[in-house]
Amino acid sequence: MPARPALSPNRAPVTLRLVPDKRSRYKSKYTADRLIPGAFEGETITRRRFMTGTANAAGVISAAAFTLPALGFALGPLFKGTPHRWETVGTVGQFTPDNYVPVVMTLTPGIGEAGKTTVYIRKFNPSLDTDPYDRNTPYIAISTRCAHLGCPVRWVDAARKFICPCHGGVYDLLGRREGGPPVRPLDRFYTRVVGERVQVGQRFSVNSELRHFSPRDPGEPLDGIGPYLYPPRPSTPNLDGKSATF
Repeated sequence: MPARPALSPNRAPVTLRLVPDKRSRYKSKYTADRLIPGAFEGETITRRRFMTGTANAAGVISAAAFTLPALGFALGPLFKGTPHRWETVGTVGQFTPDNYVPVVMTLTPGIGEAGKTTVYIRKFNPSLDTDPYDRNTPYIAISTRCAHLGCPVRWVDAARKFICPCHGGVYDLLGRREGGPPVRPLDRFYTRVVGERVQVGQRFSVNSELRHFSPRDPGEPLDGIGPYLYPPRPSTPNLDGKSATF
């Protein structure tokens, strides 16, 4: 057995001290000596506090159950893009520059007849379409939805006007309001020619100067401060490459 090394006589003595236990100094604030009802020695949370926290958590979950779907319904259009569709409505020889031809097109696919509408189309006429916003428009496509409450208007060739049978709205050859309660001209559609086919695209609204705006609902004026009072819906973005505003 090896011999143990001798201790140096000059070595300083080592003092051992007991380290206090932190847990022994900690005392729960819920112990019985603090006169909290329902508490007992060593308890870290009272039953009353546990039940209160459980009830609050259940209330938060219940509120979120109907709040989150409502927020999703309201904010969903902000994150959903609307595809730009072009629909062929006829050939270039089918439309004249002096009169409108009614055609039926699909606005909302997948819902049958409810997603269709009638559009009045004529060829661009330099002697009539002198407004600067009509430049580079091969065909004029006017919506049949009245700008008052959305009733379907019809083109009366004998009077050379669009007339709403519901409340007496009257529009001229260009779709501008001439009388009655409508607050703006009739909406229009973008048009283009692909080969020999005439195609109709996204709807847009116009003011009294025929300036293009993003689609608005009936009853929403676009003159003066109207565009600021009635901004477009998030689900109706501008058509790429076009000059619609707001």
